[in-house]
Amino acid sequence: MANNASNVEKSAVVPLALSNFFCFALYSASLEMTKLYRGLLKDLGLTYPQYLVMVVLWEQNGLAVKEVGELLHLDSGTLTPLLKRLEKMGLIKRERNPEDERKVLITLTRAGDHLRKKALGIPGEVSCSLGISSKHADALQQAILKARDHIRAHRRSFDPEAIESEE
Repeated sequence: MANNASNVEKSAVVPLALSNFFCFALYSASLEMTKLYRGLLKDLGLTYPQYLVMVVLWEQNGLAVKEVGELLHLDSGTLTPLLKRLEKMGLIKRERNPEDERKVLITLTRAGDHLRKKALGIPGEVSCSLGISSKHADALQQAILKARDHIRAHRRSFDPEAIESEE
């Protein structure tokens, strides 16, 4: 009974108010970050999701579609149109893996590789826009990633089928 009283007190202290929602803070920050990237990526002709694919390939060229999807937390229904668009733009090539025809490998074209030079200043611009030290930015990033992983584990505890369908 005392436990219920404690829960009531907590809910009175933390009202159902938008300003108290951690998820809204993340959501609204994500919206602002997306708007920032839209301006920064305009000269590259990329959307933010396309930019992320390119960053993954600049880091490790020649990955399978499934590997890129796992790294970016994207399902194939979302990733495939992105890849088709990047291929149409002449930035990547999609080819069957000669060792395993079931896998499609993604490689950068020369134009895709050259685009990296134009993108080099973007991370610095983003860092400057945060208004916090690089030490705090790194700690914040690690905290958000840890929270993401805990949220995923929590979701798995009450809806394992939803998680499996995403994998």
